[in-house]
Amino acid sequence: MRPFSPFFKNPHLATIAGNFWQRPVSELRWPAASVLYQTEPDIQVLVRQQLPPDARGEVILIHGLEGSSESGYARSMAYGALERGFGVHRFNMRGCGGTESLAVMSYHAGQTSDLLHVVRERRRLSGKPVWVVGYSLGANVTLKLAGELAEEAIGLLAGVAAVSAPIDLASCAHALNRPSNLIYRNRFVDRLKERIRRKNLLSPDVYTLEHLPKVKSIVDFDDYYTSRLFGFGTAANYFATQSSNQFLERIRIPALLLIAKDDPMVPFHVYDHPAFGRNPLLRLLPVEHGGHLGFISRTQPRFWLDHTILDWMEQPHP
Repeated sequence: MRPFSPFFKNPHLATIAGNFWQRPVSELRWPAASVLYQTEPDIQVLVRQQLPPDARGEVILIHGLEGSSESGYARSMAYGALERGFGVHRFNMRGCGGTESLAVMSYHAGQTSDLLHVVRERRRLSGKPVWVVGYSLGANVTLKLAGELAEEAIGLLAGVAAVSAPIDLASCAHALNRPSNLIYRNRFVDRLKERIRRKNLLSPDVYTLEHLPKVKSIVDFDDYYTSRLFGFGTAANYFATQSSNQFLERIRIPALLLIAKDDPMVPFHVYDHPAFGRNPLLRLLPVEHGGHLGFISRTQPRFWLDHTILDWMEQPHP
């Protein structure tokens, strides 16, 4: 793997830079189509699709909490993958990317059925190897899906990559309550509350506003909304049942996990997990600095993360 020389060693600068750094515009060379997938009778998800002629394989990218197909990390990875001859599908989770009206229910950190539907459809339609790359919350979804499928993933997926994955949701939700993470917590909470307000306009009986004043943290939001909307009961039960760490040992396809040890939102100790010693298909690649979804390199290639994942995809795998 290429060594990583971080542009920023401060984890907060790295995180913020990763969010705002200008990314290449792939649509200028590879036009994008908006494709809707009917994953359930009353649910559609939007995928931004870019398919060059004679693609060697296909990559599905799944964003993080309150992100979308237009998130910077997805756009630069799309550009890198297209340059190397892969088709790209930038997947929007339920209600993301301006699609609130396409599904009454929204997404959560363990909601894998929509992604599975798209994976199966792309494998059926193209017949080519399909990879999934997930970021943050989307990385938890990606790893959980691979573990849920177990042996069934062989032949369906060539492999998965997970970046800054919150594999222990409880630890990561509580980490956001640290004073140093105030800026991230407030940003996520504000966006989640605004999502509830938008959904209330469409489905007022499902998305009530009565609890919004009580929501001060991600744990609060998951207690009052996520756990109740999806039948988990409490945030604690939601975290316990939907964390991908309990699925890692069941993964039967190559899986790359990239994490910065200084990630302010994902405590590195959650990766002290026995699965990494027991499952030879898991490759953990930690770096000292990079923040959360940062990984901006001081040297070229600037988007070290994209090239590292693509290099790994191009290696022979068992």
